Amino acid sequence: MQALLTRFWHEESGQGLTEYALILALISIGLIAVLVIFRDAIGAIFDRIAQVLEGAPNEGYSPGS
Repeated sequence: MQALLTRFWHEESGQGLTEYALILALISIGLIAVLVIFRDAIGAIFDRIAQVLEGAPNEGYSPGS
């Protein structure tokens, strides 16, 4: 029984996948935190883009063609 536990403790298969999953989780948490912190600024940028596009000239455009 002790040999089985020792072998299980020293087994390293799947370790790389676990490390990549942890790194991916930390990056995801960081990105979510940044988006939450800057959500008002990001919203203002998209609002400004919408305003600029609404004022863009649209001569020669017809939706049916």
